[in-house]
Amino acid sequence: MPAAAAGRTLDALTPRQIVAELDAYVVGQAAAKRALAVALRNRIRRQRLAPELAAEVTPKNILMIGPTGVGKTELARRLAQLAGSPFVKVEASKFTEVGYVGRDVESMIRDLAETAVQLVRREKQAAVRGQAARNAEERLLDLLLPAPASAESDTLRATRDKLRDQLRNGQLEGRRVEVELADRRVPAFQVLSPHGNEELDVQIRELLPGLFGGRTRRRSLTIGDAREVLRQEEAARLVDDEEVARLAIERAESSGIVFIDELDKVAGRETRQGPDVSREGVQRDLLPLVEGTSVTTKYGSLRTDHVLFIAAGAFHVSRPSDLIPELQGRFPIRVELTPLSEQDLLRILVEPRGALLSQYQALLATEGVTLSFSDEAVRELARSATQINAATENIGARRLATILEAVLEETSFEGGDAGPRTVRIEADAVRAKLEPLIRDRDLSRFIL
Repeated sequence: MPAAAAGRTLDALTPRQIVAELDAYVVGQAAAKRALAVALRNRIRRQRLAPELAAEVTPKNILMIGPTGVGKTELARRLAQLAGSPFVKVEASKFTEVGYVGRDVESMIRDLAETAVQLVRREKQAAVRGQAARNAEERLLDLLLPAPASAESDTLRATRDKLRDQLRNGQLEGRRVEVELADRRVPAFQVLSPHGNEELDVQIRELLPGLFGGRTRRRSLTIGDAREVLRQEEAARLVDDEEVARLAIERAESSGIVFIDELDKVAGRETRQGPDVSREGVQRDLLPLVEGTSVTTKYGSLRTDHVLFIAAGAFHVSRPSDLIPELQGRFPIRVELTPLSEQDLLRILVEPRGALLSQYQALLATEGVTLSFSDEAVRELARSATQINAATENIGARRLATILEAVLEETSFEGGDAGPRTVRIEADAVRAKLEPLIRDRDLSRFIL
């Protein structure tokens, strides 16, 4: 969860506060932020209802319409982070109708289940981190000073205490020990399914537990490396995998978010000819997931009734009305994201947390280079990005990254070779780097 929201629970966040959190990462797009904030808040409201009524309240799925690079994906991703929800992003163009080569649409729900399991497992392992560290320390002590067969003596106890102090003080970090670890390397194989050559991640351990159970392998590690490896192994032992799977399925069902990008690529009615023959078929395959169905995953059945689906697309060629009517009705909230203006690009460079300029400054600071930009240089960067977007393909805020790479190429290449120094970028330097590329339309298409 973002730092500003860490001090208060999600239950206490109002839609206005959710929008404020999103404002810290995405510039503009107020309508989309409001729609996402209401959708998230409605999930909290639903949790307060009686179970009978809560089961009837389904999420209002959202269709975001706007050009590339204006923040559609970033908004959905930040919303999921804020909510602590399992989140998966897929591209509609990767899927094909049943019977054609490609991924089937249910794989997005299996991916959601996998993401939820990883999320819950990290939380559970963080909760037992202290106990896992203590267990790992005891195993290290056993490696450094194996216990005798007889009862532990006072001398042995004193020696172990001395070694424990040395371990905690970092005095033994370079010593190597032989560590016996559980061998978790299990071969996976691919299954040729009706939907194509899709890896189903079927584990032989689950099919033949007696064949691989209890296998170990020995590794020679330094104390520093062994401590972390043992801590991770102990944390995995302390966490109940069945409970993790159960909680993960519950969380995915109640708060999962699926972001379907490029929905406009599968919009359009059946033509029965050419490469788009399965467009409408993909839409019809998506429909049961959005309406609510049960998908079998390796962690159990996952119902999609209360999963929030957020779809997005530029819809330059097709229109939302080109989707099949049933799918249109399952995305009742539609918001249009506006193209970015020069002022928006200027704000993107400096305002968001982890803004582009601050990223480059932090990277070069690791080598003793203090990088700064004049106000006029920042305005010139935004102006150039707007000009190139208008002259070529409009890729929104992504253009800023390509421009900054061109402007800072020499500075980044030299890095700290010349020792600690201060580099200030002025507007003239920006123009000198970019104007030749901007004038040459053909060249700018390839470089910027």
